Amino acid sequence: MGSILSVGTLDPPNKLDQSLTMEFARELFSSSFKDIERLLPVFENGWIDERNFTNSIEWFKENHSLKERNDLFIEKATEYGVQSIEECLTNKHFLQSAVKESEIDAIIFVTSSGMSTPSIEARIMNKMPFSPHTKRIPIWGLGCAGGAAGISRAFEYCKAFPKQNVLVCCVELCSLTFQRGDKTKSNLIGTSLFADGVATALVCGEHSELLMKSRLALKPKIIDVQSTLMPDSEEVMGWDVKDTGLHVVFSRDIPSIIEKWLKPNVTDFLEKHHLQLEQITAFIAHPGGRKVLEAYETSLGIKEEKTAISKEVLRKNGNMSSPTVLYVLEKFMKQTFQSGDIGLMASLGPGFCSELVLISWEGLH
Repeated sequence: MGSILSVGTLDPPNKLDQSLTMEFARELFSSSFKDIERLLPVFENGWIDERNFTNSIEWFKENHSLKERNDLFIEKATEYGVQSIEECLTNKHFLQSAVKESEIDAIIFVTSSGMSTPSIEARIMNKMPFSPHTKRIPIWGLGCAGGAAGISRAFEYCKAFPKQNVLVCCVELCSLTFQRGDKTKSNLIGTSLFADGVATALVCGEHSELLMKSRLALKPKIIDVQSTLMPDSEEVMGWDVKDTGLHVVFSRDIPSIIEKWLKPNVTDFLEKHHLQLEQITAFIAHPGGRKVLEAYETSLGIKEEKTAISKEVLRKNGNMSSPTVLYVLEKFMKQTFQSGDIGLMASLGPGFCSELVLISWEGLH
């Protein structure tokens, strides 16, 4: 078993209103789409008010090479990762006292928006006093499913090593992948939706000494996890890697796929633990976008209030890919729960795949 002890998030410095990005898209895409005015409402109707980016909007008006983008990713992912980890290890909402880097046994680093060898967690370790024996577990390519997948892998690590502690650090700088010369509708949708974000969660084994540092009377304990791959679905979402960089692949069929595929996946998982959807108190859903959240509600038959926190994160931050579900988790962890309340973390990503994490709010035993 494992418990989620703390979460720390970080918003990159440039906050842009959705209305401003819509005007930018009108200027950029008007020559490519004769029906641009018909397409632009995707910016207004996507339940997003603002997003955070690494660079100001002026940066997007110029072309940038893959090397330039990736060098900036390495620099900023390292910088933001350090800050997010510091916030997680000192977060007074969740911790009575700070956790030392030397008390961390493994770092799971999750991203899909930049490339680095050595991976970013090694660079972070050179800037923070982690033990040199800290295990490094980089995960690349899971996109929006990466946050929940990182929590899942941390849970499994803690089952094997119940005295140990794992950081799950998710850094996505989606804006650095923006393709100014890509005139596809997928790129237009991506421009309206994706943003930059960073989040770190601390997962501790059931015999970890760090559990005594929890400030929460009841904390989220991970009960089980499930990974599911839809066969032959590589084209649903992901990256098309070209000489100019990473070009977004984003199928218009994603909402209908969710509606048809997700419910049996979720109900089979819950039935293993003699649970039904109606017993889920906290639906910790990755807000992939308005249509994705509506597909969750339709597919699972859940009420709109169950996705309220996910909608709030989407409204203020957009879709940040892997860290987004940890932003949602952080807000849930600040709420009050009853002992035994059940939570379900759900994320969908390239593959096409889902990651599910079953949680129970429990006290120390």
